[in-house]
Amino acid sequence: MPANKINQSSSRLLRTTDDDRPLARDLKDLFSTLVVSLLPLTAHRVRFTKVEYSFLSEDAIHNLGNLKLLQSNRMPDPKDPTRTVISTSTTIFSMSKDMACSLCQRFLDAHFIESADGKHEPVFNPKGWVWKLTSKGITILNWFCLKNGIEHDQIPDLVNLITTPLITLERNQETDKLYLDRGTIEVIYCRLVGVGGRGNKAPMLMNDSTYKNLAGVRMLAERKVNGRVYHDTFTGQAVGDWLMDYTTTMDIREAVELAALFVHHDLIETVVQDRAHAAQFPRCKLFQPTQAAVYALSQRGQDLVENSSSGRCSSEGKGDGSSHHGSANDSNSQRLDKILTDPTLRLLFRENLRDTHCEENLSFYQEVDDFIRQCKMAVRTLQVTDTASVDSAKELLAQSYIIFNTFLAPGSPRELNINHQLRISLSDRMTKAQAQDATVADTLQEVTSLFEGAQNAVFKLMASDSVPKFLHNPKAEYRLVQAGIR
Repeated sequence: MPANKINQSSSRLLRTTDDDRPLARDLKDLFSTLVVSLLPLTAHRVRFTKVEYSFLSEDAIHNLGNLKLLQSNRMPDPKDPTRTVISTSTTIFSMSKDMACSLCQRFLDAHFIESADGKHEPVFNPKGWVWKLTSKGITILNWFCLKNGIEHDQIPDLVNLITTPLITLERNQETDKLYLDRGTIEVIYCRLVGVGGRGNKAPMLMNDSTYKNLAGVRMLAERKVNGRVYHDTFTGQAVGDWLMDYTTTMDIREAVELAALFVHHDLIETVVQDRAHAAQFPRCKLFQPTQAAVYALSQRGQDLVENSSSGRCSSEGKGDGSSHHGSANDSNSQRLDKILTDPTLRLLFRENLRDTHCEENLSFYQEVDDFIRQCKMAVRTLQVTDTASVDSAKELLAQSYIIFNTFLAPGSPRELNINHQLRISLSDRMTKAQAQDATVADTLQEVTSLFEGAQNAVFKLMASDSVPKFLHNPKAEYRLVQAGIR
């Protein structure tokens, strides 16, 4: 069968935030692309033990020097069903050896990898060191492979090593900063102490006389400090490690920012402050992620945990308006609008979609939202005489094919469940957009219109199918009631 080929190449630069941290999305993509290039991971000897699924520093640095991610889809030609169209997107990452070493340190800081000997190693050694993936790193890798349709015999073996679900924290699409509204803080706090988690964690109070709630942060039942006995205490280091291991925080600064809000909102209280650390790092004034710093559950924190686990709602945020906003007059589209604009509800909604195997709908909606915003900005500022702006527009066009090959092309790895005629129309217009003799601005506007149509279809699908299921999810009941949606 004859085949037409559509090829798009994208050279990715490592984008950074205003505090010089790589964007979380780029860091996760680079890490996952690196691991895919290292597969199959083999056993390496560390002292007298062989560590399975491990890799050497030198191999990681070498492969980071020239990474390539290939996506390919075969689909019937919309104009001639007897022909096949092969759509291929290639993403290339290239960097120096020093940059590769710096990135590996970022992977270590993000708790994607750890020393293969099981000991805490804070610095990435570029020579002769053996590393292995953490549960968090494997989860990030698995999400990436599912998204990009990457299959390898070893992936299921690695996935079996995942020890606990990873909490996806919502981020601002433009700044990459975490959404740390009060509702999100309270949800993460309840997971931290082991209540309301997706892994069916144990209740906060247990009969164990030494440690309580091993599923959450490691907590000491009783601790004597300066002659006074404190209950349910834990160290700052334990909280910092828990946040780094079980949420999508990218470095300890984000974990400290999040934990400081536990103190700010009176969910935990300081028992012992690490004054030396606080003096050295001003941003750690409220919370110090060290072994010397000790914290305890506050009364308000314990009340929140009990309310969340029982589904009861506190008086705060539950005024007379709650029942009005959650009435039957609200359409599911209005509810979805509120869910998508509320970081806490969006976090819970994403988890519900993942549990029901349709998270790709929300991922597509958000990716396209960001893409459309960038396209409209590029079209407004595009100048044909400006090489940089033209190159930026062409890069966006290349990105459109990555989105198409991921979510929209027939047989794509995260193929959306959309109307058959819409899918045919999408394929037809994407092949035309590549072949026609038009300006970059015209093509971008056509593709933007195309994706807006697909985004609207996915919005309607989520509103009619996913929102009703989410409304009956007991794990989200407390937040839904507080938000006035139930």
